[in-house]
Amino acid sequence: MATMPAFAAAGYQFEATPDFSKLETRERLSQSAMDGLFAIADKWQLPVEKVGDLLGGIPRSTLYKLKTASGTLKQDELTRISYVVGIYKALHILLPAEHADRWMTQSNDNFLFGGQAPLDYAIRNGIPGLQQIRSLLDAARGGL
Repeated sequence: MATMPAFAAAGYQFEATPDFSKLETRERLSQSAMDGLFAIADKWQLPVEKVGDLLGGIPRSTLYKLKTASGTLKQDELTRISYVVGIYKALHILLPAEHADRWMTQSNDNFLFGGQAPLDYAIRNGIPGLQQIRSLLDAARGGL
């Protein structure tokens, strides 16, 4: 259930952030998060090893179990998936679909990436890297 924070302006509603520290929240969101992650990974043409790396180094066998069974993700993993979904959405707002789906895997001359692919930056830097990529894209959209 959504709640309106005290700082919200009149006429605007904001969804409350899910509490990933609660087991019941993680159980409820895990399967749809994995489904969404694998759908994005398919669009980005990522091998399963890279998907595991994005989630903090999850082995291939564990990923397949999470994909096909109703496993429960950890708070860290759900946070990472949340950033990936936000990055995917921002890219599709900023770019045509064919470019948006290649952006994460192509080399990028932005100072943040230093000629490397944003995906490699995200894997190397974990959650802070994903957060920086998301912020960069949100700024390009005119947000922040």
